[in-house]
Amino acid sequence: MFGENKKAFTLVELLVVIAIVALLMAVLVPALASARSGARKLVCKSNVRQLLFANIGYASENDGFYVAAASDIWDDGGSHRWHGVREAKGKPFEAKRGPLVGYLANGEVKECPERVAFVRSNDWDTSFEQGCGGYGYNMTYIGSRMWQGGLDSAEAFKAAYARTTRTTEVGRPAQTVMFADTAMSNDGESYMEYSFAEPPYTVYAGEVMTGFYSSASIHFRHRGRANVGWAGGNVEEKQMANFERTNVYGVDSAVMNLGWFDPVDNTLFDLE
Repeated sequence: MFGENKKAFTLVELLVVIAIVALLMAVLVPALASARSGARKLVCKSNVRQLLFANIGYASENDGFYVAAASDIWDDGGSHRWHGVREAKGKPFEAKRGPLVGYLANGEVKECPERVAFVRSNDWDTSFEQGCGGYGYNMTYIGSRMWQGGLDSAEAFKAAYARTTRTTEVGRPAQTVMFADTAMSNDGESYMEYSFAEPPYTVYAGEVMTGFYSSASIHFRHRGRANVGWAGGNVEEKQMANFERTNVYGVDSAVMNLGWFDPVDNTLFDLE
């Protein structure tokens, strides 16, 4: 009995097993991370699609006019946006008081599941668009009438933000941006929520200002790609174009994965 030989792993065998486990982990962990990232991208795409259908539904019940992006922005207002209403500056917008409440599941704008870690603050400088979920709306061409000429008075400009584009005015719905993944950075380290998908060139009273670029707000947060929702109801992944410019805060947009997709002009934002 005491003379029996007991089988056991040798040190070499244990080291081999550990090496195999480590190798498997090295192979599987990146694959799992990629799968999780892909799942978050799909959920984000679904969120964008819901925003598209909500706005299309809104237009169908409002004589064909899309929702206003920021109806009170001309009066230095920050209380009314496409994604909600708030009582005072610095407070988050309440989606359930917003214009799309009747067209969204649970009446809420869903937040992008990607781990962007948006700044949460009561400070107006970092929270002026808080509550949009990391998505931006094509205010310039869809959510206002700033693309229209003849704005020659304060009242005309005020009306241009309060009144929007009609569905019949969009010449290429499948190639006109309505919503997209967006963000903004004012320090080069963190992100703020930003509810507008800015075209490369600012449009002022119908004139495209090609002498300078806007501050890029499309956020290519999904491994160099962004989900873009078109006015026709389709959602597409777009790759970030090779473009380097500082934004209005002096931040290098490309470093923060903020930019545009090709072509870097207003072609895929405008109504023609």
